[in-house]
Amino acid sequence: MKKRVILSVVIILLVALITGCNNKENDITKNQNTVEESLNSNENYATNNENTNSNTNSNTNEKNTNTKEEVNMSDVKIIINDKEYSINLEKNETVKELIKLLPLDITMRELNGNEKYIYLDNTLPSNSANPKHINRGDVMLYGNNCLVIFYKSFDTSYSYTKIGYIDNLPNFGSGDISVKIEK
Repeated sequence: MKKRVILSVVIILLVALITGCNNKENDITKNQNTVEESLNSNENYATNNENTNSNTNSNTNEKNTNTKEEVNMSDVKIIINDKEYSINLEKNETVKELIKLLPLDITMRELNGNEKYIYLDNTLPSNSANPKHINRGDVMLYGNNCLVIFYKSFDTSYSYTKIGYIDNLPNFGSGDISVKIEK
């Protein structure tokens, strides 16, 4: 920043010498005003940089807050028919609201030979889209209150809100399953 100020002053003095100004006193005053404007501009530049750095630090603090929230999300466990599975949750409003409902102790019903579902008593925010393909282990929200766990992969034309993915999910076959979701 100091180099810019010095460079500005040198350029102004060179321009004044080259043009051969007749009234040196007026030129000096003009040059001083220009230098002062340049200094003020550089001070504003420095102030803006400090504000930008402050905003960057603020954003970093927000990210740290989100990281703490993600840690809470990673503490969620799912137990299906008395066996615990690892669940990878999405970072969205649906998941945040679902976590507020925990612990859940539910029985999920069979549907279509590829999924288990339950209609929750509470509605959740949704942002549904057609994934085109469902993978075994996908956990989704159908509509705004139907929790679905898919145990087979297939193509779909339906829209869902992503909740997460369960690692190493077996084929449950027909029949209901007992599910506990807890922190």
